[in-house]
Amino acid sequence: MIKSEVLAIIPARGGSKGIPRKNIRPFAGYPLIAYSIAAALQAETVTRVIVSTDDEEIAETARRFGAETPFLRPAELAGDRTTDLPVFQHALTWLAEHENYHPDIVVHLRPTTPIRPPDIVDRTIHLLLAHPEADSVRGVTPAHQNPFKMWLMDGEDNPIRPLTTVPGIEEPYNAPRQSLPFAYFHNGLIDAMRPATILQLNSMSGKTILPIIFDPVYAADLDTPDDWRRAEQMVVHGGPLMVWPGRPRRSMPEKVQLLVLDFDGVLTDNRVWVDQDGREMVAANRSDSLGIIMLRQSGVETVVISKETNPVVAARCRKLDVPYIQGEDDKASALKQMLVERKIDATHVVYLGNDINDLPCFPLVGWAVAVADAMPEVARQADYVLTRRGGRGAVRELCDLILDGGRF
Repeated sequence: MIKSEVLAIIPARGGSKGIPRKNIRPFAGYPLIAYSIAAALQAETVTRVIVSTDDEEIAETARRFGAETPFLRPAELAGDRTTDLPVFQHALTWLAEHENYHPDIVVHLRPTTPIRPPDIVDRTIHLLLAHPEADSVRGVTPAHQNPFKMWLMDGEDNPIRPLTTVPGIEEPYNAPRQSLPFAYFHNGLIDAMRPATILQLNSMSGKTILPIIFDPVYAADLDTPDDWRRAEQMVVHGGPLMVWPGRPRRSMPEKVQLLVLDFDGVLTDNRVWVDQDGREMVAANRSDSLGIIMLRQSGVETVVISKETNPVVAARCRKLDVPYIQGEDDKASALKQMLVERKIDATHVVYLGNDINDLPCFPLVGWAVAVADAMPEVARQADYVLTRRGGRGAVRELCDLILDGGRF
């Protein structure tokens, strides 16, 4: 059986107004466009991924994450009011004229909807392939507001009129919600269509449109700073299973035997007070102490590995009754040796860090966690990012998560 030629096109113009440069702005640690590129590259059915952009910086970012940019889109197709149709017609015409390339299916992946389930692309393409009568497949989500109870108006001084009607129900806007048809809205996560739909029907959908339904949790369209903030918070603090541009994030182990902590920036807020004699003091959080005690009572031990050699590390760890290793430049080697000596399976270990010297430890454990104010590279590679900052209850938050069995 000959495999279908499936082209994923990601449109990304450079002149975004609501969120300037949003297509390459970091979202949860990666440029926004990287999520759409990853969705296409990780799909088994996609054979080619291109980004259509008018902006060289966006093009360079796209190439860095694995997409092609065989052309720069003309400026007249990158305006605020430019619709998708001419952008896709341009891409298909250019590829046909310059490369004699003619895909069987075209997939539309918008950068502004980055939260996608991992199987989204393959499911959509398989659905379109299974229905040759269909012009396209469109991603939809159950509507949280029923359109049959919505109204149109021509100013406050004029009567309002219903948006739509329902056959057999005289006044749907007064009817119980349960008696009304269930409605869905276009979520923008994915569309797939045949090239003929775009080039011959002059449409991004055609007439015969099949739905593919997704949970509303994925329907995050980033148009405003508030949209961005809410979506990013959800993603970095344990959001839904989704396509990820980097290493796939892991779940908390069902059984946790050991919690390994960095010291500065984790048990402290990373600040240090130094007096005229060079003596140092740091600030710690008492709620972290209680969390560690409760973990110990549940059978989970805690260990501190610190790069610093400082009496304050030893003093705080003794106060907590926590074993510690300090002055360790190679934390990964120290961690490996510790697990061997303690005969602990690394998959049952959780590591909490905040800075780049913690990164070598992340792949050595079952679950790598970062404090809320961790360095961006650390947050990007962590399996989970806490909502609290180092020295401000982050350790307690993690202890509570472990004690609660990972129920976020």
